[in-house]
Amino acid sequence: MLLGLGGCGILDHGFLSAAGPVADETRSLFLLVCFILLFVAGPVLLLTPIFAWHYRLANTESAYRPQWGFNWPLEGLIWIPPTAIVVLLAVFLWRDTHRLDPYRPLASLQAPVEVQAVALDWKWLFIYPDEGVASVDELVFPADRPVHLSLTSGTVMQSFFVPRLGGQIYAMAGMTTQLNLAASEPGRFLGENTQFNGIGFQNQKFAVLAQSTEGYATWLAEVRASGGILDRDAFKALSARATQTEPLRFGAVAPGLFQTVLSLDTTGPHAGHSQGHR
Repeated sequence: MLLGLGGCGILDHGFLSAAGPVADETRSLFLLVCFILLFVAGPVLLLTPIFAWHYRLANTESAYRPQWGFNWPLEGLIWIPPTAIVVLLAVFLWRDTHRLDPYRPLASLQAPVEVQAVALDWKWLFIYPDEGVASVDELVFPADRPVHLSLTSGTVMQSFFVPRLGGQIYAMAGMTTQLNLAASEPGRFLGENTQFNGIGFQNQKFAVLAQSTEGYATWLAEVRASGGILDRDAFKALSARATQTEPLRFGAVAPGLFQTVLSLDTTGPHAGHSQGHR
């Protein structure tokens, strides 16, 4: 079955085909846990058919007639291995939960690219505060630098996920969450929202492009040359419920727009898309 899935390319889009350090460590932890759990599932899968065959109805010479009593070796077999497995799993999971903390900066000689991500219905807005540009459904960064995302939502709660780069975190209105990602080499990856949020949910996917330093500089120049200013009015129009067929780019961004989105009302539909939905 796995071979069939691999032939279809399904496994190529997940963390098992890791393309960054976070996803690589996640895959290593997953495989380690699977190996440890073989000591739980293995004996069950092996001994169940053996016992069923040995004590089958036709084998009258091996009827199961237990002699109840206390047995130290049997008690040790019942309790010691499961306890050891639980303790071992706890150690690894505790260690890697802290090591893979999405708020934890990634080790790098290069400063991370700062990106402010805003979840909308049904698209993602990416603001580059240091560069003064923005894009919709297109997250671009140089492959030799990590990216630090600050996330919020201009609508309901959503879930940001780039499987091959690792990490999944929620974006919530009026709040900021953080995520650190990096790519091991240039490439194109799939990003998506994994939190159901309405009829356009299935199309809320975006391109993630890890480029060379020169390629990233070229992309920035193209975005700046594209024109368009992302201000409060443009954000209000952008946040209307609709899916994007093509990525959008803004050559300039109004200062403090991300903080403005954070300050929108949190008790009902947000100001960016409130008209027609109150």
